[in-house]
Amino acid sequence: MSDLFSQSSFSLSHGEYSAKDIQVLEGLEPVRKRPGMYIGGTDEKALHHLVAEVLDNAMDEAVSGYANRIEVHLEAGNVILIRDNGRGIPTDPHPKFPHLSALEVILTTLHSGGKFNNTAYVTSGGLHGVGISVVNALSDRLEVEVARSRTLWRQTYAQGRPTSTLLQEGTTNRRGTTIRFHPDPEIFGSTLQFHPLTLYQMIRAKAYLFKGVEIHWSCDSSLLQGHDPIPSTACLHYPQGLADYLAHQLEDRAIVAESPFCGEAIFANNQGRAEWAVAWPLEEEGQAEDGWMSSFCNTIPTPQGGTHENGLRQALTRALKDYGDRIGNRRVAQLTSEDVSGGAYIILSCFIQQPQFQGQTKEKLASIEASRLVESTVKDHFDHWLGSHPQAATQLLDHVMFRAEERLKRRQAKEVARASATRKLRLPGKLADCTLNTPLDCEIFLVEGDSAGGSAKQARDRATQAVLPLRGKILNVAHASLEKLRANQEIQNLSLALGCGMGTGCDPVKLRYGKVIIMTDADVDGAHIASLLLTFFFQEMRSLIDTGHVYLAQPPLYRLSQGAKSIYARDEAEKEHLLKTYFKGAKNVDISRFKGLGEMLPTQLRETTMHYQKRTLLRVHIEKGEDIAQFVDRLMGKNPEFRYAFIQENAPYVQEVDV
Repeated sequence: MSDLFSQSSFSLSHGEYSAKDIQVLEGLEPVRKRPGMYIGGTDEKALHHLVAEVLDNAMDEAVSGYANRIEVHLEAGNVILIRDNGRGIPTDPHPKFPHLSALEVILTTLHSGGKFNNTAYVTSGGLHGVGISVVNALSDRLEVEVARSRTLWRQTYAQGRPTSTLLQEGTTNRRGTTIRFHPDPEIFGSTLQFHPLTLYQMIRAKAYLFKGVEIHWSCDSSLLQGHDPIPSTACLHYPQGLADYLAHQLEDRAIVAESPFCGEAIFANNQGRAEWAVAWPLEEEGQAEDGWMSSFCNTIPTPQGGTHENGLRQALTRALKDYGDRIGNRRVAQLTSEDVSGGAYIILSCFIQQPQFQGQTKEKLASIEASRLVESTVKDHFDHWLGSHPQAATQLLDHVMFRAEERLKRRQAKEVARASATRKLRLPGKLADCTLNTPLDCEIFLVEGDSAGGSAKQARDRATQAVLPLRGKILNVAHASLEKLRANQEIQNLSLALGCGMGTGCDPVKLRYGKVIIMTDADVDGAHIASLLLTFFFQEMRSLIDTGHVYLAQPPLYRLSQGAKSIYARDEAEKEHLLKTYFKGAKNVDISRFKGLGEMLPTQLRETTMHYQKRTLLRVHIEKGEDIAQFVDRLMGKNPEFRYAFIQENAPYVQEVDV
C-alpha cells in the first residue's frame, strides 16, 4: 500500500495541476478552438454548412412573411454573398449591452438572437443563437450590410472580432441584410473551396420548400467546371413547392397511382404546419426497390430523419390499413410502415415552434410532439385522398401488398438459410436424398404421389438422384395469397429440399442439385401438374429457369411389344409412327397404356425416364421477347375468362384420341 502512495506522489510531482491550468474561453474563442462542436468538423461538408447557416436566417425571414427574395452569389476567391429583402438585423443599442449595437451582439456572442421566443419568429430554423456568430468566428473576412428604416449600415469583422465600427453609409430605398464572407484558411486550410454544384443544389432545395420565395443564384463563370450541370445565373422559384420537387426527383418515371399524394395543412391549435409530396414509382422486372425520402423542419434539412418522418410513415400505414379494412382486404393486417413507405419517394417539410434537434448541425429532429402533429394531420388527408381516388387506392394497396409478400418471402428464405447447418435433420420426411453432396453431380425428381415416388426411389441412382414425392396437384401460386403460399406444406417441402430460397431471395448458387426435374404422368393430369410446378418456378424461383436448372422428364405413355420386340412411345403420335415403322406389317402387336408412373415397374421407369444415357429431358427456358408474365397470368391467373378465351382460340387444333 505504501508503494502505491509513493508512486502516486511521484506522478503528481512531475505533472502539477493548479488554477493556472484552467482556461476560460471568451466570446467566440470556443468556436475557433473546437469548430467541430459547432459545424461538425473542418471538412468540405462543414465548409458548406457555413453557407447553410446564413441562408437559413434569410429563409426564416421569408417563411415568416417578411421577405420574398434572396440572392446568393459565389465570387472568385472563395467568397460568398447572401442577401435578403427582409426586415434587416436591428442596429440600435442592445438593452443589456448599451455600448454595443444589437447587430454586433448577434455577430460576436454565442446564444444571442431573436429566435428564443415566438415574438420575432413564430417558426424558425435557427434556435440555438450560434449560427451567424459561428460563421463570423470561422471567417477571416466578413462584411455585413443592413438596410433598415431607409438607412444603410455597414460593419466589417475578422475571425469573430469587429474591424470597424458600425458605420452609417447613407440612405437607401431597399431593405434587408447582406452577409459577405470568406472562410478562414487557418481553420479550413487553403485548398478547400466552395463547390458551385453543391451550393446550387442547396439553394434549389430551399426554393422548393417555400413557394413564395425567389432565390436568385449567380456564380463567377470562371468557377464553373465543364461537367457542372448548372447555370451561372438562375432564378429559382417553384409555385407548386414540394410537388415540383417531387416531379424533379421522379423525372419521367411512371408511378403506381394516377397522381402523387401532395398536400399541406395547418396543425391543430395553430401549432405549425406541414407540406408533403409522396409517390410510389412502378417497380421494374418485379423487383421491389428502395425508396427515397427527404425531410425538413423549418427549412432545415434532416438527412437522418427524426420524429416528423416517423409520424408521416405511421400516417400512411394507418390510412392504408384502414382503407383495406373498409374494402374487406384482411391481408392488410400484415402491412408494416416499411412495406408502405420503403419503396416510395417522399418529401416532407414541417414548421413547428421551438423544435429540438440532435446536435448543433441539426441533422435529426427530436421533437416528440412533431410525430403526433404530422401523423394526425397527414392521415386525415390521406384518408380523404384514398376515398376520393378508389382506382388509385386499389392499385396502391396491391403495390404495397406485393412488397409485404416479398418481405415475408425474404424472411422465410433467411429462416431456411439459418437451418441449412442442420438441413439433414430438417429436410422433408418423404424426400429420398442422394448420398453425394456436390450439387453439380446431383439431381432431384419431383413426382406426384407416393406410388410414383416409390417406383422412382427404386429406379434411381442413389448416389446422384434424389426423389421428392408431392401430394396431388400443388397450389396454383399465380393467384394464391401469401398466407396460402406459406401454409402449403408441399411448397414448403419443395423450398426446403431445394434450399435456394423463394421470391427475390432465390439464389441459384445455394441450390442443392444441378438439375430439378419435373417428372409427371404422360397424360392430361400429369401435364396439369407440370404446368402448376412450372408456374411455381416462374413466379417464385425464376432465376432457376434463367440459369437452366429446371427440366421436364419425358416418360412414355405406351409400351408396344410383339414377341421379343418391345419399345416405348411417349404419346399417341409416336405410337402411330412406331406401328407404321418399327412394327410395319406386324400383327397382334400388344399395346399397353400406362395409367401413371406408379404403374410402371422400377426397371421400366429407370430404362425409359431416369437412366442418364437412355432418357430424354427437356430443359425449360424462356424465349427472349416473349411477354411470358402476361401469358402465365392469362392461363393461370384469377380471371377464368382469359383461360376460356384461350381454349376457344385453340379448340380447332385439338384432335380426338381414342384411349
